[in-house]
Amino acid sequence: MIPLRRTCKQAAALLVAREDRRIALPDTVALQLHLMACKACPKFERQLLTMRNAMRQWRNYGAQGGEENGL
Repeated sequence: MIPLRRTCKQAAALLVAREDRRIALPDTVALQLHLMACKACPKFERQLLTMRNAMRQWRNYGAQGGEENGL
């Protein structure tokens, strides 16, 4: 049997890893269970999403000519 309990440190590592690659099904299930039971980790997940979206917007801004205007 695969243990499904994760610490906050392990959950944070999975959240970061999930940004770069698909994580294994047992890890996905364990992460979802942890996120439902924890108060802090969902906040960290939202912070990661905010950073990802900000970086995407920043990259798109540079590609649209923002650099030509000295910005």
